[in-house]
Amino acid sequence: MRKNAVNVTPIPNAGEGKRGQSGHIGYLLRQAEVAHRQRMERALSAVGLTPPQFAVLTMLVAYPGASGADVARLSLLTPQTVSVIVGNLERMGALRRRRHTTHGRVLQMDITDDGKRLLARCRRSVDGVEQELLDGMSAAEETAIRRWLVHIATLSPFDR
Repeated sequence: MRKNAVNVTPIPNAGEGKRGQSGHIGYLLRQAEVAHRQRMERALSAVGLTPPQFAVLTMLVAYPGASGADVARLSLLTPQTVSVIVGNLERMGALRRRRHTTHGRVLQMDITDDGKRLLARCRRSVDGVEQELLDGMSAAEETAIRRWLVHIATLSPFDR
């Protein structure tokens, strides 16, 4: 525990008190997400990308031809954020946009060969971060955690 400069009440470190196993599950999920995002930011900074840019490239490999709105939903980002990211990735040569064959106003996106190489470099940086999350867990525990996280994501109709 550490003392807050303004208050004499000790503030627990992550993993202690309400920031530990006795904490509210929603808070613990948020705490874990923030810690993971910080690790991802550090890993991806060596490649020169941000976690949202990595998410966009990852989704375009998985779902080639997706529109900006599709990528926003898939990446859990706002359409405005995706628009900026797509513009930057396009200038970098990592993706290209093309008009939909029947819906001319819809722009579809595809990752380029340069984008695939960039994503491969990102994956090498990120794989270690993801492995840290699973260190010490059995395959059955990993499966249970994945199932639980998907369950949480599908409880709410926010984006199915």
